Amino acid sequence: MKDIVLVANGDLRESANIVCWPAQKAMEQRLMEVVAAKGRTITRGHPEKPQGHGFIGSQREGMDVFAGIDPDAPLIVAEAVWQYSHHILAGLYHHRGPILTLANWSGQWPGLVGMLNLNGSLTKAGVAYSSIWSENFDDPFFEAALDEWLDTGKITHETDHVTPCPDIALPAGDAAIVKGIVDSLLREKTIMGVFDEGCMGMHNAIIPDELLLPMGIFKERLSQSALYYAATQVPDEEARAVYDWYLAKGLTFHLGDNHEEDLTEAQVLDQCRMYIAAVRIADEYGCEAIGIQYQQGLKDLLPASDLVEGTLNSSERPDVTGPNGVIRKGEPITHFNEVDECAGLDGLLINRLHKALGQPVENTLHDLRWGGPDESGSTDAYVWVFLISGAVPAEHNEGGWAGSQSFRQPPMYFPNGGGTLQGVAKPGEIVWSRIFVEGGALHMDIGRGQAISLPEEETQRRLDATTPQWPIMHAVLTGVDRDQMMARHKANHIQLAYATSAEEADRAMMTKAALAKELGMTVSFCGVTPA
Repeated sequence: MKDIVLVANGDLRESANIVCWPAQKAMEQRLMEVVAAKGRTITRGHPEKPQGHGFIGSQREGMDVFAGIDPDAPLIVAEAVWQYSHHILAGLYHHRGPILTLANWSGQWPGLVGMLNLNGSLTKAGVAYSSIWSENFDDPFFEAALDEWLDTGKITHETDHVTPCPDIALPAGDAAIVKGIVDSLLREKTIMGVFDEGCMGMHNAIIPDELLLPMGIFKERLSQSALYYAATQVPDEEARAVYDWYLAKGLTFHLGDNHEEDLTEAQVLDQCRMYIAAVRIADEYGCEAIGIQYQQGLKDLLPASDLVEGTLNSSERPDVTGPNGVIRKGEPITHFNEVDECAGLDGLLINRLHKALGQPVENTLHDLRWGGPDESGSTDAYVWVFLISGAVPAEHNEGGWAGSQSFRQPPMYFPNGGGTLQGVAKPGEIVWSRIFVEGGALHMDIGRGQAISLPEEETQRRLDATTPQWPIMHAVLTGVDRDQMMARHKANHIQLAYATSAEEADRAMMTKAALAKELGMTVSFCGVTPA
């Protein structure tokens, strides 16, 4: 049997690779010990670098690494950090040996998030792979799965929580809502504004145009350079008015004087300029939803876009005037974080559907960052940590704007700082979903759950174990356990919307499933049985 080759994919930002390397190295050493005990050998497919880490750091480097790897060798992609999937997609696409994506069950760095993005990208690309995750690589679930892969080159996970969507007989009023949305999209069309595609190598987050066109949805490809220029043209008094609006609403800014380490007032004012510019560009081009890539490009020019994104997704947001007056007053301008077009399509549909159903329209994506038992003992449920740097509307946070805070983004990711829209998600009934591409077609997984409250010390423990500057949701998913979720989910992101009651959430879920199916998607219920 051939030796197993291990590759470790990383960030494009060297600062992140260096900071996160110790966690990755410790995980690899533990994995090698476990595999050695089973009589197999792991060889790294690329060496550690003089820069102080052992990650693949670019697409070209990934191609060069795979050129030296036996294409028939068993291959493990081991991830304890966020990674740019396109760095290794070319090599994995042509690899003939069995592929295993593997992550440590830890919230410290977004390794689970990175693995899920890679899985979604491989699914879209039609590349066969297996996947596994573990906290210490010694639990029975991991042991059995690893043994299966070593013996057969594949892992079969249990996914009996998934039910294909049947034909749904909606009540007449809800059926009319679905028909009205579909007819409107086909007759009037709509536009998703995309400020540069392909954020952080997320191949899975790009929907081919030909899958959107039959639904009446079209992309307006916009440039981040245009957003930057428009932001620089916003007068100081307009930016100051947005900042004053935040202060009047009670948003707490944690400010300092050091640009490299602190959130400064100047950074926030630049974010206010970006918000105004984004609203005006969306209006100018007639975009129903927009997505700002930010990460590569704008990060060298402007503070982070996260406060901007969360504000856009809020119904209660500062007024921005255009040629015809205030632009969409009292309504969100749906924003899809990191230009995840699957999330953008989902958010656009949620906004229309929930408005028609009389349900909260504010929605967002989150990362599936981590999860575990409540160590305070307040609940026996498995509680997920959903966490994302941007896009969270203030309405999702306990206390709204007054219950939210803005912290400086971590310097290793965001050199020009910028404030977050941090808060703890309010308790309530949620509908979750994910649109993804598989087999050249659009699919939607959909399910139910609750955002719950945890004691303050447990919330803080979870924030400290992840990224405390970011907004968090304590989520309990209906009928889906940890391993089922990880085995099935085809993305790093999950879309979330609230409903006013359990009954209304069930109604929204069923109506949304019918809408997606009517638009041509393959829909599956996860953890719930359709009525």
